[in-house]
Amino acid sequence: MDRIDLRSDTVTLPSEDMRAAMARAPVGDDQYGEDPTVNALQERIAALLGKEAAIFLPSGTMANQIGLKLLTRPGDDVLVGHESHIVWHESGAAAANSGVQFSVIGQGGLFSMADLRAACKPRGHIIFPPTTLVVLENTHNRGGGVVWPQDAVEAICAAARELGLGSYLDGARLFNAAIASGQSLAELAAPFDVVAVALSKGLGCPVGSLIAGSKEAMTRAVRARRMFGGAMRQSGILAAAGLFALDHNLERLAEDHANARLIAERVAETKATMDLATVQSNIVIFHLPPTLPDAAEVVRRAQREGVLLSAFAARTVRATTHLNVTTAQCRLAGEVIARTVA
Repeated sequence: MDRIDLRSDTVTLPSEDMRAAMARAPVGDDQYGEDPTVNALQERIAALLGKEAAIFLPSGTMANQIGLKLLTRPGDDVLVGHESHIVWHESGAAAANSGVQFSVIGQGGLFSMADLRAACKPRGHIIFPPTTLVVLENTHNRGGGVVWPQDAVEAICAAARELGLGSYLDGARLFNAAIASGQSLAELAAPFDVVAVALSKGLGCPVGSLIAGSKEAMTRAVRARRMFGGAMRQSGILAAAGLFALDHNLERLAEDHANARLIAERVAETKATMDLATVQSNIVIFHLPPTLPDAAEVVRRAQREGVLLSAFAARTVRATTHLNVTTAQCRLAGEVIARTVA
């Protein structure tokens, strides 16, 4: 039985054409700035995001950690949305690497300018840690792939500037947000000081993320990358996958979003709790009330029928569509999930 793997959009495999592009990529030593393929990818991503410069990195977690390193000092307070990746899925790296603490605001991954203002702690207070940074995640993973309303983003970042805070965008799925919203990557990134994007999710690359911002910030990011062990050499072999993906896999993200909707609408017909309003990209998250099997059992049952899902909490399950699953497979997966929660 062919598996329908919906655990994550990170499970995608490079196509033969992508592998061929990687094999023929011209390379050099990136630590000397001499890898032409890395340089081309960095320049292209910086232009797409409307930033002065970008730096190629091994992972999105490293991108987030470098963002914190650039924009905070030890002991600072960072405002984040509920269940953000930077808090939940990075092994406590923010505390270990940058010595910061998080204050969680809002619900479902989103928050407002008023939430930011209410939570912002002043500098120089004898008791409070100073709030110096606000982090947004777009799309928001644990929020169900929800896309941030851009007017809210602009209001939050404007308030942050007024309050003297930095602003960082965890754009691991910003390509999905751009396709779902119809807005350009540059528009979505414009309000932020520093922005990260991932190539290894919806775009289907085997590895890689980038962080972008001013030339000055990216000069410091190169040092932070070295500190975190992310300095690479002939990494153009990896960067070539990113260039290929930008040419071939960006517009097709709309197919993933439509497939996620197919699954979500079928799940919504069951007794699982499914908020269709959050299904705006390629992620489907549903919750299981006590009258239904728990997440681990649903995952086990689905796996027996060839559908792989992720248990996100004791009674929360995630399915994520991507370029390696077809519409027919997603329709079948919806039926399997419906049976497993019955």
